[in-house]
Amino acid sequence: MLACEVALHDVPVVVLERLPEMETHPKAEGITGRAIDILDRRGLLIGVDGTPAPPTAGHRARIAQGERRADSLHPKAFPGARHFATMFVLRPESPDLLVPQQLLEQDLARRAAELGVEVRRGHTVTGFTQDGDGVRIDVDGPEGPYRMRAGWLAGCDGGRSTIRKLAGIPFPGTDGITTGYRAFAEVDDPDFHLPGWFRKDNGLLVYEEGPPRFITLEFIGPPANRDAPITREEFQEALRRLSGTDVTVTKVHKINRFTDNERQAATYRQGRVLLVGDAAHVQSQWSGPGLRLGLGDALNAGWKLAAVARGRCPEELLDTYTSERHPVGAQTLEVQRASIALMRPGPHVDALRRLLTRLLLHDDTNRRLTALVDDLHISYDMGDPSLTGPLVGRYCPDLRLKGAHGTVRLAELQRTGRPLLLDLGADPALRALAGPWSDRVDVVTAACADAPADALLIRPDGFVAWSTPAGEESLTGALTRWFGPPA
Repeated sequence: MLACEVALHDVPVVVLERLPEMETHPKAEGITGRAIDILDRRGLLIGVDGTPAPPTAGHRARIAQGERRADSLHPKAFPGARHFATMFVLRPESPDLLVPQQLLEQDLARRAAELGVEVRRGHTVTGFTQDGDGVRIDVDGPEGPYRMRAGWLAGCDGGRSTIRKLAGIPFPGTDGITTGYRAFAEVDDPDFHLPGWFRKDNGLLVYEEGPPRFITLEFIGPPANRDAPITREEFQEALRRLSGTDVTVTKVHKINRFTDNERQAATYRQGRVLLVGDAAHVQSQWSGPGLRLGLGDALNAGWKLAAVARGRCPEELLDTYTSERHPVGAQTLEVQRASIALMRPGPHVDALRRLLTRLLLHDDTNRRLTALVDDLHISYDMGDPSLTGPLVGRYCPDLRLKGAHGTVRLAELQRTGRPLLLDLGADPALRALAGPWSDRVDVVTAACADAPADALLIRPDGFVAWSTPAGEESLTGALTRWFGPPA
Protein backbone atom coordinates (compact mmCIF):
# COMPACT_ATOMS: atom_id res chain seq x y z
CA MET A 1 0.00 0.00 0.00
CA LEU A 2 2.80 2.42 0.85
CA ALA A 3 4.67 1.63 -2.37
CA CYS A 4 1.51 2.34 -4.37
CA GLU A 5 1.01 5.65 -2.57
CA VAL A 6 4.57 6.77 -3.31
CA ALA A 7 4.39 5.60 -6.94
CA LEU A 8 1.20 7.60 -7.51
CA HIS A 9 3.46 10.68 -7.37
CA ASP A 10 5.96 9.36 -9.94
CA VAL A 11 8.62 8.46 -7.38
CA PRO A 12 10.46 5.21 -8.19
CA VAL A 13 10.11 2.65 -5.42
CA VAL A 14 11.34 -0.89 -4.78
CA VAL A 15 9.67 -3.41 -2.45
CA LEU A 16 12.00 -5.91 -0.80
CA GLU A 17 9.73 -8.78 0.27
CA ARG A 18 11.23 -11.51 2.44
CA LEU A 19 8.58 -14.09 1.51
CA PRO A 20 8.99 -15.81 -1.86
CA GLU A 21 5.22 -16.00 -2.24
CA MET A 22 2.07 -14.81 -0.52
CA GLU A 23 1.14 -16.44 2.78
CA THR A 24 -1.95 -18.64 2.90
CA HIS A 25 -2.52 -19.09 6.64
CA PRO A 26 -5.62 -17.37 8.12
CA LYS A 27 -5.32 -13.60 8.38
CA ALA A 28 -7.90 -10.81 8.51
CA GLU A 29 -11.22 -12.04 7.14
CA GLY A 30 -12.90 -8.70 6.61
CA ILE A 31 -12.36 -4.98 6.25
CA THR A 32 -14.06 -2.58 8.61
CA GLY A 33 -14.49 1.10 9.41
CA ARG A 34 -12.12 3.65 7.94
CA ALA A 35 -10.21 0.98 6.01
CA ILE A 36 -13.21 0.59 3.68
CA ASP A 37 -13.11 4.33 2.93
CA ILE A 38 -9.35 4.24 2.35
CA LEU A 39 -9.59 1.47 -0.23
CA ASP A 40 -12.54 3.17 -1.93
CA ARG A 41 -10.59 6.41 -2.30
CA ARG A 42 -7.85 4.55 -4.15
CA GLY A 43 -10.17 2.41 -6.27
CA LEU A 44 -9.03 -0.85 -4.68
CA LEU A 45 -11.13 -4.00 -4.35
CA ILE A 46 -13.56 -2.73 -6.99
CA GLY A 47 -15.32 -5.58 -8.75
CA VAL A 48 -14.05 -8.29 -6.41
CA ASP A 49 -16.34 -10.67 -4.59
CA GLY A 50 -16.44 -8.66 -1.40
CA THR A 51 -19.95 -8.47 0.01
CA PRO A 52 -21.25 -6.42 2.93
CA ALA A 53 -21.70 -8.53 6.01
CA PRO A 54 -25.34 -9.52 6.54
CA PRO A 55 -26.74 -9.26 10.06
CA THR A 56 -25.00 -11.74 12.39
CA ALA A 57 -22.92 -13.21 9.55
CA GLY A 58 -20.26 -15.44 11.06
CA HIS A 59 -21.64 -14.84 14.54
CA ARG A 60 -24.31 -17.52 14.92
CA ALA A 61 -24.37 -17.39 18.68
CA ARG A 62 -27.12 -19.59 20.15
CA ILE A 63 -28.62 -19.86 23.58
CA ALA A 64 -27.89 -23.22 25.19
CA GLN A 65 -28.56 -24.82 28.53
CA GLY A 66 -25.49 -24.48 30.74
CA GLU A 67 -23.56 -22.31 28.26
CA ARG A 68 -22.71 -18.61 28.57
CA ARG A 69 -22.81 -16.82 25.24
CA ALA A 70 -20.00 -14.44 24.27
CA ASP A 71 -22.42 -11.61 23.51
CA SER A 72 -24.46 -9.97 26.24
CA LEU A 73 -27.36 -9.47 23.84
CA HIS A 74 -28.43 -11.68 20.98
CA PRO A 75 -26.95 -10.26 17.74
CA LYS A 76 -30.40 -10.17 16.12
CA ALA A 77 -31.21 -7.34 18.51
CA PHE A 78 -28.80 -5.21 16.47
CA PRO A 79 -29.07 -5.93 12.71
CA GLY A 80 -25.62 -5.57 11.19
CA ALA A 81 -23.98 -5.40 14.63
CA ARG A 82 -20.31 -6.11 15.25
CA HIS A 83 -18.62 -7.04 18.47
CA PHE A 84 -16.46 -5.27 21.00
CA ALA A 85 -14.70 -7.74 23.29
CA THR A 86 -17.07 -10.38 21.79
CA MET A 87 -20.18 -8.37 22.82
CA PHE A 88 -22.27 -7.96 19.67
CA VAL A 89 -23.49 -4.46 20.35
CA LEU A 90 -21.54 -2.12 18.05
CA ARG A 91 -23.57 -0.62 15.21
CA PRO A 92 -21.20 0.58 12.46
CA GLU A 93 -22.09 3.33 10.00
CA SER A 94 -21.62 1.01 7.03
CA PRO A 95 -21.55 -2.78 6.57
CA ASP A 96 -18.27 -4.61 6.87
CA LEU A 97 -16.61 -5.87 3.71
CA LEU A 98 -16.13 -9.64 3.88
CA VAL A 99 -12.91 -9.88 1.93
CA PRO A 100 -10.02 -12.11 3.08
CA GLN A 101 -6.71 -10.34 3.47
CA GLN A 102 -5.15 -12.49 0.75
CA LEU A 103 -7.58 -11.02 -1.80
CA LEU A 104 -6.60 -7.51 -0.75
CA GLU A 105 -2.90 -8.42 -1.05
CA GLN A 106 -3.53 -9.73 -4.57
CA ASP A 107 -5.27 -6.49 -5.56
CA LEU A 108 -2.43 -4.41 -4.10
CA ALA A 109 0.10 -6.49 -6.03
CA ARG A 110 -1.87 -5.84 -9.22
CA ARG A 111 -2.00 -2.10 -8.53
CA ALA A 112 1.71 -1.98 -7.70
CA ALA A 113 2.51 -3.61 -11.06
CA GLU A 114 0.30 -1.10 -12.87
CA LEU A 115 2.18 1.76 -11.21
CA GLY A 116 5.59 0.36 -12.12
CA VAL A 117 6.60 -0.65 -8.59
CA GLU A 118 9.46 -3.15 -8.58
CA VAL A 119 8.65 -6.00 -6.17
CA ARG A 120 11.55 -8.33 -5.33
CA ARG A 121 10.25 -11.47 -3.63
CA GLY A 122 12.62 -13.59 -1.58
CA HIS A 123 14.84 -10.59 -0.74
CA THR A 124 15.62 -10.01 2.95
CA VAL A 125 17.11 -6.83 4.41
CA THR A 126 20.03 -7.73 6.68
CA GLY A 127 21.42 -4.29 7.50
CA PHE A 128 21.56 -0.64 6.55
CA THR A 129 23.42 2.59 7.20
CA GLN A 130 22.08 6.06 6.55
CA ASP A 131 23.64 9.45 5.91
CA GLY A 132 22.37 12.88 4.96
CA ASP A 133 21.69 11.88 1.37
CA GLY A 134 20.21 8.41 1.61
CA VAL A 135 20.36 4.87 2.92
CA ARG A 136 22.68 2.01 1.96
CA ILE A 137 20.84 -1.28 2.34
CA ASP A 138 22.32 -4.76 2.67
CA VAL A 139 20.09 -7.41 1.11
CA ASP A 140 20.21 -11.19 1.00
CA GLY A 141 18.61 -12.23 -2.29
CA PRO A 142 17.97 -15.60 -4.01
CA GLU A 143 21.24 -15.22 -5.90
CA GLY A 144 23.28 -14.06 -2.94
CA PRO A 145 23.90 -10.90 -0.91
CA TYR A 146 24.07 -7.47 -2.51
CA ARG A 147 23.87 -3.78 -1.63
CA MET A 148 21.58 -1.09 -2.92
CA ARG A 149 21.13 2.60 -2.22
CA ALA A 150 17.88 4.50 -1.80
CA GLY A 151 16.84 7.95 -0.72
CA TRP A 152 14.58 6.57 2.00
CA LEU A 153 13.86 3.27 3.71
CA ALA A 154 10.42 2.32 5.07
CA GLY A 155 10.20 -0.65 7.41
CA CYS A 156 6.87 -2.37 6.74
CA ASP A 157 8.23 -5.66 8.03
CA GLY A 158 5.88 -6.57 10.85
CA GLY A 159 5.87 -6.73 14.62
CA ARG A 160 9.37 -8.20 14.85
CA SER A 161 10.67 -5.60 12.39
CA THR A 162 14.32 -5.95 11.41
CA ILE A 163 14.35 -2.31 10.33
CA ARG A 164 13.11 -1.10 13.72
CA LYS A 165 15.64 -3.21 15.59
CA LEU A 166 18.57 -2.15 13.40
CA ALA A 167 17.52 1.50 13.80
CA GLY A 168 17.56 1.05 17.58
CA ILE A 169 14.06 2.47 17.99
CA PRO A 170 12.59 1.46 21.38
CA PHE A 171 9.44 -0.69 21.30
CA PRO A 172 7.87 -0.45 24.77
CA GLY A 173 4.55 -1.98 25.74
CA THR A 174 2.92 -4.91 27.51
CA ASP A 175 3.48 -8.65 27.08
CA GLY A 176 0.67 -10.95 26.06
CA ILE A 177 -1.45 -12.74 28.63
CA THR A 178 -3.23 -15.10 26.22
CA THR A 179 -2.57 -17.90 23.76
CA GLY A 180 -4.99 -18.30 20.88
CA TYR A 181 -5.44 -20.32 17.70
CA ARG A 182 -7.36 -19.48 14.55
CA ALA A 183 -7.94 -22.55 12.42
CA PHE A 184 -9.86 -24.06 9.55
CA ALA A 185 -10.05 -27.70 10.59
CA GLU A 186 -12.17 -30.85 10.64
CA VAL A 187 -13.31 -32.77 13.72
CA ASP A 188 -14.65 -36.28 14.22
CA ASP A 189 -17.98 -35.07 15.63
CA PRO A 190 -19.37 -31.82 14.13
CA ASP A 191 -21.98 -31.77 16.93
CA PHE A 192 -19.37 -31.81 19.71
CA HIS A 193 -20.39 -28.25 20.58
CA LEU A 194 -23.02 -25.75 19.56
CA PRO A 195 -21.85 -23.29 16.90
CA GLY A 196 -21.35 -19.72 18.07
CA TRP A 197 -19.18 -17.53 20.27
CA PHE A 198 -18.89 -18.67 23.89
CA ARG A 199 -17.13 -17.28 26.93
CA LYS A 200 -15.99 -20.14 29.13
CA ASP A 201 -14.63 -20.41 32.64
CA ASN A 202 -11.17 -20.79 31.10
CA GLY A 203 -11.32 -18.63 27.98
CA LEU A 204 -13.16 -18.20 24.69
CA LEU A 205 -14.35 -20.70 22.07
CA VAL A 206 -15.62 -19.79 18.62
CA TYR A 207 -17.04 -22.54 16.41
CA GLU A 208 -18.50 -21.75 13.00
CA GLU A 209 -19.84 -24.30 10.55
CA GLY A 210 -19.46 -24.64 6.77
CA PRO A 211 -16.46 -24.84 6.39
CA PRO A 212 -15.57 -25.36 10.06
CA ARG A 213 -13.65 -22.44 11.54
CA PHE A 214 -12.38 -22.24 15.10
CA ILE A 215 -10.94 -19.56 17.36
CA THR A 216 -9.69 -20.48 20.80
CA LEU A 217 -8.37 -18.10 23.44
CA GLU A 218 -6.98 -19.06 26.83
CA PHE A 219 -5.64 -16.76 29.54
CA ILE A 220 -2.54 -18.87 30.14
CA GLY A 221 0.15 -16.41 29.12
CA PRO A 222 1.82 -16.06 25.72
CA PRO A 223 3.05 -19.04 23.69
CA ALA A 224 6.48 -20.30 24.72
CA ASN A 225 7.63 -20.20 21.10
CA ARG A 226 5.39 -18.51 18.55
CA ASP A 227 7.63 -19.69 15.71
CA ALA A 228 7.36 -23.38 16.56
CA PRO A 229 5.30 -25.48 14.15
CA ILE A 230 1.69 -25.91 15.31
CA THR A 231 0.80 -29.55 15.68
CA ARG A 232 -2.66 -31.03 15.33
CA GLU A 233 -2.39 -32.34 18.89
CA GLU A 234 -1.53 -28.90 20.29
CA PHE A 235 -4.66 -27.33 18.79
CA GLN A 236 -6.76 -30.36 19.74
CA GLU A 237 -5.81 -30.03 23.42
CA ALA A 238 -6.86 -26.37 23.44
CA LEU A 239 -10.17 -27.29 21.81
CA ARG A 240 -10.75 -30.05 24.35
CA ARG A 241 -9.96 -27.82 27.34
CA LEU A 242 -12.40 -25.14 26.21
CA SER A 243 -15.20 -27.43 25.02
CA GLY A 244 -14.97 -29.91 27.90
CA THR A 245 -15.19 -32.79 25.43
CA ASP A 246 -12.91 -35.45 23.95
CA VAL A 247 -13.29 -34.08 20.43
CA THR A 248 -10.65 -35.24 17.97
CA VAL A 249 -9.22 -32.97 15.31
CA THR A 250 -8.95 -35.14 12.21
CA LYS A 251 -7.42 -32.61 9.81
CA VAL A 252 -6.07 -29.05 9.95
CA HIS A 253 -6.26 -27.07 6.71
CA LYS A 254 -4.94 -23.70 7.92
CA ILE A 255 -3.94 -22.52 11.36
CA ASN A 256 -2.05 -19.74 13.08
CA ARG A 257 -1.13 -18.98 16.66
CA PHE A 258 -1.51 -15.54 18.27
CA THR A 259 -1.31 -13.61 21.51
CA ASP A 260 -2.19 -10.09 22.68
CA ASN A 261 1.09 -8.26 23.27
CA GLU A 262 0.62 -4.51 22.82
CA ARG A 263 3.69 -2.48 21.82
CA GLN A 264 4.44 0.76 20.02
CA ALA A 265 7.60 2.27 18.58
CA ALA A 266 8.81 5.37 20.40
CA THR A 267 8.94 7.22 17.06
CA TYR A 268 7.84 6.36 13.54
CA ARG A 269 10.77 8.18 11.94
CA GLN A 270 14.50 8.21 12.55
CA GLY A 271 16.32 10.25 9.93
CA ARG A 272 15.66 8.63 6.57
CA VAL A 273 14.01 5.56 8.05
CA LEU A 274 10.25 5.25 8.60
CA LEU A 275 8.18 2.55 10.31
CA VAL A 276 4.75 1.71 8.93
CA GLY A 277 2.07 -0.75 10.06
CA ASP A 278 2.93 -3.53 12.50
CA ALA A 279 6.58 -2.49 12.48
CA ALA A 280 5.39 0.62 14.33
CA HIS A 281 2.79 -1.02 16.57
CA VAL A 282 1.49 -4.47 17.48
CA GLN A 283 -1.83 -5.16 19.14
CA SER A 284 -4.32 -7.94 19.72
CA GLN A 285 -6.35 -8.94 16.70
CA TRP A 286 -9.87 -8.40 18.04
CA SER A 287 -11.94 -6.08 15.79
CA GLY A 288 -9.16 -6.16 13.19
CA PRO A 289 -7.21 -3.02 14.20
CA GLY A 290 -3.89 -4.03 12.62
CA LEU A 291 -5.09 -3.92 9.02
CA ARG A 292 -6.98 -0.68 9.58
CA LEU A 293 -4.05 1.01 11.30
CA GLY A 294 -1.54 -0.15 8.69
CA LEU A 295 -3.59 1.19 5.78
CA GLY A 296 -4.04 4.49 7.63
CA ASP A 297 -0.29 4.70 8.27
CA ALA A 298 0.48 4.07 4.60
CA LEU A 299 -1.99 6.68 3.41
CA ASN A 300 -0.58 9.26 5.83
CA ALA A 301 3.09 8.58 5.12
CA GLY A 302 2.92 7.94 1.38
CA TRP A 303 2.14 11.37 -0.05
CA LYS A 304 4.42 13.06 2.48
CA LEU A 305 7.35 10.78 1.61
CA ALA A 306 6.78 11.38 -2.10
CA ALA A 307 6.64 15.17 -1.64
CA VAL A 308 9.93 15.16 0.27
CA ALA A 309 11.60 12.71 -2.12
CA ARG A 310 10.71 14.96 -5.06
CA GLY A 311 12.11 18.01 -3.28
CA ARG A 312 8.78 19.80 -3.11
CA CYS A 313 8.58 19.85 0.68
CA PRO A 314 11.21 19.99 3.45
CA GLU A 315 11.99 16.89 5.51
CA GLU A 316 10.11 18.38 8.45
CA LEU A 317 6.88 17.37 6.73
CA LEU A 318 7.72 13.75 7.61
CA ASP A 319 7.76 14.65 11.32
CA THR A 320 3.99 15.09 11.06
CA TYR A 321 3.72 11.39 10.25
CA THR A 322 4.77 10.54 13.82
CA SER A 323 2.90 13.44 15.43
CA GLU A 324 -0.34 12.46 13.67
CA ARG A 325 -0.24 8.68 13.63
CA HIS A 326 1.51 7.89 16.95
CA PRO A 327 -1.45 9.10 19.08
CA VAL A 328 -3.83 7.08 16.90
CA GLY A 329 -1.78 3.94 17.47
CA ALA A 330 -1.52 4.61 21.21
CA GLN A 331 -5.27 4.97 21.55
CA THR A 332 -5.85 1.78 19.60
CA LEU A 333 -3.57 -0.10 21.96
CA GLU A 334 -5.60 1.20 24.91
CA VAL A 335 -8.83 0.03 23.27
CA GLN A 336 -7.36 -3.40 22.60
CA ARG A 337 -6.11 -3.78 26.18
CA ALA A 338 -9.62 -2.93 27.38
CA SER A 339 -11.06 -5.49 24.98
CA ILE A 340 -8.82 -8.25 26.30
CA ALA A 341 -9.64 -7.30 29.90
CA LEU A 342 -13.36 -7.57 29.12
CA MET A 343 -12.93 -11.10 27.75
CA ARG A 344 -11.38 -12.49 30.93
CA PRO A 345 -13.45 -15.18 32.64
CA GLY A 346 -15.00 -14.56 36.04
CA PRO A 347 -18.03 -13.00 37.76
CA HIS A 348 -16.46 -9.57 38.15
CA VAL A 349 -15.89 -9.24 34.41
CA ASP A 350 -19.37 -10.69 33.80
CA ALA A 351 -20.83 -7.83 35.82
CA LEU A 352 -18.75 -5.26 33.94
CA ARG A 353 -19.87 -6.66 30.59
CA ARG A 354 -23.54 -6.46 31.60
CA LEU A 355 -23.06 -2.87 32.70
CA LEU A 356 -21.29 -1.90 29.48
CA THR A 357 -23.99 -3.58 27.40
CA ARG A 358 -26.67 -1.48 29.09
CA LEU A 359 -24.65 1.68 28.46
CA LEU A 360 -24.22 0.78 24.79
CA LEU A 361 -27.99 0.66 24.35
CA HIS A 362 -27.79 4.46 24.26
CA ASP A 363 -27.18 5.68 20.71
CA ASP A 364 -24.65 8.37 21.61
CA THR A 365 -22.50 6.02 23.69
CA ASN A 366 -22.68 3.31 21.04
CA ARG A 367 -21.79 5.76 18.29
CA ARG A 368 -18.77 7.05 20.21
CA LEU A 369 -17.36 3.60 20.95
CA THR A 370 -18.02 2.39 17.40
CA ALA A 371 -16.21 5.44 16.00
CA LEU A 372 -13.28 4.76 18.33
CA VAL A 373 -13.05 1.10 17.30
CA ASP A 374 -13.44 1.91 13.58
CA ASP A 375 -10.93 4.85 13.51
CA LEU A 376 -13.71 7.27 12.58
CA HIS A 377 -12.84 9.61 15.45
CA ILE A 378 -9.40 10.70 14.22
CA SER A 379 -8.58 14.39 14.10
CA TYR A 380 -5.21 15.95 13.26
CA ASP A 381 -3.71 19.31 14.23
CA MET A 382 -3.42 21.31 11.00
CA GLY A 383 -0.94 23.75 12.51
CA ASP A 384 -3.03 26.93 12.27
CA PRO A 385 -5.17 27.89 15.29
CA SER A 386 -7.16 30.32 13.12
CA LEU A 387 -8.76 27.43 11.23
CA THR A 388 -12.15 26.86 12.81
CA GLY A 389 -14.24 25.01 10.24
CA PRO A 390 -16.10 21.97 11.62
CA LEU A 391 -14.21 19.61 9.30
CA VAL A 392 -10.71 21.03 9.68
CA GLY A 393 -8.39 18.24 10.78
CA ARG A 394 -11.05 15.58 10.23
CA TYR A 395 -11.69 13.06 7.48
CA CYS A 396 -13.84 14.56 4.76
CA PRO A 397 -17.07 12.64 4.10
CA ASP A 398 -17.67 11.21 0.64
CA LEU A 399 -19.46 14.26 -0.78
CA ARG A 400 -21.50 14.01 -3.97
CA LEU A 401 -20.36 16.76 -6.28
CA LYS A 402 -22.27 18.05 -9.31
CA GLY A 403 -20.15 19.65 -12.01
CA ALA A 404 -20.12 20.32 -15.73
CA HIS A 405 -19.67 16.62 -16.51
CA GLY A 406 -22.29 15.23 -14.15
CA THR A 407 -22.24 13.97 -10.57
CA VAL A 408 -19.16 12.38 -9.05
CA ARG A 409 -18.23 11.20 -5.58
CA LEU A 410 -15.29 12.74 -3.74
CA ALA A 411 -13.82 9.22 -3.40
CA GLU A 412 -13.56 8.97 -7.18
CA LEU A 413 -11.73 12.30 -7.42
CA GLN A 414 -9.18 11.19 -4.81
CA ARG A 415 -8.01 8.12 -6.71
CA THR A 416 -5.14 10.05 -8.26
CA GLY A 417 -3.66 10.64 -4.81
CA ARG A 418 -3.43 14.39 -5.46
CA PRO A 419 -4.65 17.10 -3.07
CA LEU A 420 -7.97 18.76 -3.90
CA LEU A 421 -9.22 22.30 -3.46
CA LEU A 422 -13.00 22.03 -3.67
CA ASP A 423 -14.60 25.31 -4.71
CA LEU A 424 -18.23 24.77 -3.73
CA GLY A 425 -19.14 28.46 -3.72
CA ALA A 426 -17.94 29.44 -7.22
CA ASP A 427 -15.22 31.77 -5.93
CA PRO A 428 -12.77 32.73 -8.71
CA ALA A 429 -10.46 34.42 -6.17
CA LEU A 430 -9.77 31.08 -4.46
CA ARG A 431 -9.04 29.38 -7.75
CA ALA A 432 -6.64 32.15 -8.74
CA LEU A 433 -4.88 31.98 -5.38
CA ALA A 434 -4.28 28.25 -5.81
CA GLY A 435 -2.90 28.74 -9.33
CA PRO A 436 0.80 28.61 -8.35
CA TRP A 437 0.19 25.11 -6.91
CA SER A 438 -1.55 23.80 -10.04
CA ASP A 439 1.31 21.33 -10.67
CA ARG A 440 0.43 19.45 -7.48
CA VAL A 441 -3.10 20.50 -6.34
CA ASP A 442 -6.27 19.90 -8.35
CA VAL A 443 -8.94 22.61 -8.17
CA VAL A 444 -12.51 21.37 -8.63
CA THR A 445 -15.50 23.69 -8.94
CA ALA A 446 -18.79 21.94 -8.20
CA ALA A 447 -22.12 22.20 -6.47
CA CYS A 448 -22.86 20.09 -3.43
CA ALA A 449 -26.29 19.81 -1.82
CA ASP A 450 -24.74 18.86 1.52
CA ALA A 451 -21.74 21.22 1.30
CA PRO A 452 -20.20 21.60 4.78
CA ALA A 453 -18.41 24.81 3.66
CA ASP A 454 -17.97 27.02 0.59
CA ALA A 455 -14.47 25.65 0.03
CA LEU A 456 -12.32 22.78 1.32
CA LEU A 457 -8.65 21.91 0.92
CA ILE A 458 -8.36 18.13 1.18
CA ARG A 459 -5.06 16.30 1.61
CA PRO A 460 -4.34 13.11 -0.34
CA ASP A 461 -5.19 11.05 2.76
CA GLY A 462 -8.71 12.53 2.85
CA PHE A 463 -8.22 14.92 5.79
CA VAL A 464 -9.32 18.55 5.54
CA ALA A 465 -6.36 20.95 5.83
CA TRP A 466 -8.35 24.18 5.37
CA SER A 467 -11.92 25.35 4.90
CA THR A 468 -13.97 28.48 4.81
CA PRO A 469 -14.78 30.69 6.66
CA ALA A 470 -11.00 31.03 7.05
CA GLY A 471 -9.53 33.61 4.66
CA GLU A 472 -7.14 33.62 1.74
CA GLU A 473 -4.03 34.14 3.87
CA SER A 474 -4.69 30.96 5.82
CA LEU A 475 -5.28 29.07 2.55
CA THR A 476 -1.87 30.18 1.27
CA GLY A 477 -0.35 29.02 4.56
CA ALA A 478 -2.07 25.62 4.34
CA LEU A 479 -0.99 25.09 0.72
CA THR A 480 2.60 25.93 1.62
CA ARG A 481 2.65 23.91 4.85
CA TRP A 482 1.35 20.69 3.32
CA PHE A 483 2.37 20.87 -0.34
CA GLY A 484 5.46 23.08 -0.40
CA PRO A 485 6.17 26.58 -1.65
CA PRO A 486 4.51 27.67 -4.91
CA ALA A 487 6.18 26.73 -8.18
